[in-house]
Amino acid sequence: MTAIEITFLGTTAGVPTKYRNHAALHLTYRSQEEASVLFDCGEGTQRQMLLAGLNFMAIEGIFISHWHADHFAGILGLVETMNLEGRKKPLKIYGPEAEKFVPMLEELGYSTKDFGLVPVNAEFEGREAQVLLENAELRVISMPMKHGIPAVAYAFVENDRINIDKAKAAALGLPAKGPIFGEIKEKGFAAHKGKRIGIEDISVRIAGKKVVYTGDTMPNRNIAALSADADLLIHDCTFFEDVTDMSGYKHARIDEVAAAAKEARAKKTILTHISRRYQSPKELEAAAKKYGMEVAHDFMKVVLK
Repeated sequence: MTAIEITFLGTTAGVPTKYRNHAALHLTYRSQEEASVLFDCGEGTQRQMLLAGLNFMAIEGIFISHWHADHFAGILGLVETMNLEGRKKPLKIYGPEAEKFVPMLEELGYSTKDFGLVPVNAEFEGREAQVLLENAELRVISMPMKHGIPAVAYAFVENDRINIDKAKAAALGLPAKGPIFGEIKEKGFAAHKGKRIGIEDISVRIAGKKVVYTGDTMPNRNIAALSADADLLIHDCTFFEDVTDMSGYKHARIDEVAAAAKEARAKKTILTHISRRYQSPKELEAAAKKYGMEVAHDFMKVVLK
């Protein structure tokens, strides 16, 4: 069975509090193999991972939404620790203008690492989706957001799975098990007793899960496009009250997030990047509940199966 496990490592906006760390989201995809990535890496992320019982050495890539320090300052310490722990495998760091900022991080201090940081640029203008990572089981896709500086959102998309339906197979006279199933999966069909049996004849398609992380953003058309039918939308919700003039903030209000989630037909929406002005978790939860949404807190876990 496959599963996507999300751990919120930091849920504050800009300034940390006693209860909320800087922005970071850890995602583990469990299937035949296990893959772990970070979305943003604010100050203190590696310690949050230790407290959460997560293995930072297993991280295969870091996806930065934008280059404000509260979303990337944790990279420096994290990669130094990885080096001290003996990492050899290169670490890819994705983000808008990654080829500009990642070399700056490498040049800080007198560090000498035994592994390389590989920058991968994410397009931050326009309305086109960009596939940044892809394999047989999953994709990570980015789209430009609206934040006053180059910024992107990310979608982690599990590919649809094809499962053999034993009842369908038996109805066509196939044995309970055997090499014919491997042949059908590999080629898409096989011959059995003079009949052509296709994968579509004996299988069911299971739709893959989609998780979207917006990073910091104002409302814009790309949110609904990237988040269409998402199983989980994790959205910037810096403000919970009616801030009349949002022009200087470049973030989203709770009503704007609710509208975006409705347009995207997101099945579940969790709010993060919470301003430190809000000190009462109960009041935040009550406000979110009115819109059918939830509020993230540090070390909150969500599992999609």
